[in-house]
Amino acid sequence: MSISVTIRDETMAGHVLCERPLAFPSERITVRELIRERVYQEVDDFNRSQGEPVFRGLIQPTDAERFLNGDRAEFRMKQRRTIDWKEQFEKALEAFESSGFLILIEQKQAERLDQEFTVGPGTEVGFVKLTMLVGG
Repeated sequence: MSISVTIRDETMAGHVLCERPLAFPSERITVRELIRERVYQEVDDFNRSQGEPVFRGLIQPTDAERFLNGDRAEFRMKQRRTIDWKEQFEKALEAFESSGFLILIEQKQAERLDQEFTVGPGTEVGFVKLTMLVGG
């Protein structure tokens, strides 16, 4: 029996930009497994789609241009191509470790990739991308 978790992309103010369910085979998962499943699923969805070359995911693919669609950042590919989920996963791990985004599990911040937590029906997970401020 799989456990369904709702993941959300959120702003720092808590505004929800999008959400989707993810399924896990066990109630105990690590932050690394959470990131892996999210990245794998969004890359798989893109690779299977036949639509526009627009990737809606956590990490910007190589050779993609960032643009805003409402409040949500999306990535337009110069040419439609298959994205490598493993490469995206490695970039996501690096981004998490360098504070490129936060993960809030039931409003508690995840701190380490090997941190375990228990999920159940209705567990909410927020991904909050952090942006650098440019001055001068």
